[in-house]
Amino acid sequence: MTEKIALFTGTFDPLTNGHLDIIIRAAALFDRLYVGIFKNDQKNPLFSTAERVKMLNDTLENLTELSNVRVITHERELTVNIAKKLGVTTLVRSIRNSTDLEYEKNMFYFNHEMTGIETVILLAKPELEPLNSTRMRELTSLGQDVSQWVPKNIAEAIKNRKKV
Repeated sequence: MTEKIALFTGTFDPLTNGHLDIIIRAAALFDRLYVGIFKNDQKNPLFSTAERVKMLNDTLENLTELSNVRVITHERELTVNIAKKLGVTTLVRSIRNSTDLEYEKNMFYFNHEMTGIETVILLAKPELEPLNSTRMRELTSLGQDVSQWVPKNIAEAIKNRKKV
């Protein structure tokens, strides 16, 4: 039987409880899950790629149900090309609302046309729908405590970042 290998990508700047929920749920569906942290300077990152990798690995470290998850990075290559190199059988995407759905439908078309790799879309849990990294960065920049919406180690890193 072929190993089911998935890739879930994003900037994860910062990682939210919504991202973590999707990672946990996707890890349960696949033999191996790659979480790809991609560099996107256009998003005015709060943390460097290396910092985000460390924080995500620290978050995953104590979650035994995630032993099949590996964190990867890349800067300037199409997701589907990375997926092919890794032997990925499925791309994992998440949606919170109709705007996300329209975007993901378009991406699905091109990704599938270029590689034939399927996409699985996981819906955000209703209580996590409002969470996104852009909002976390905005609230953080205005001095708001975002600890209820991000993993504990991420909240700590944000606090430390504000002190600098």
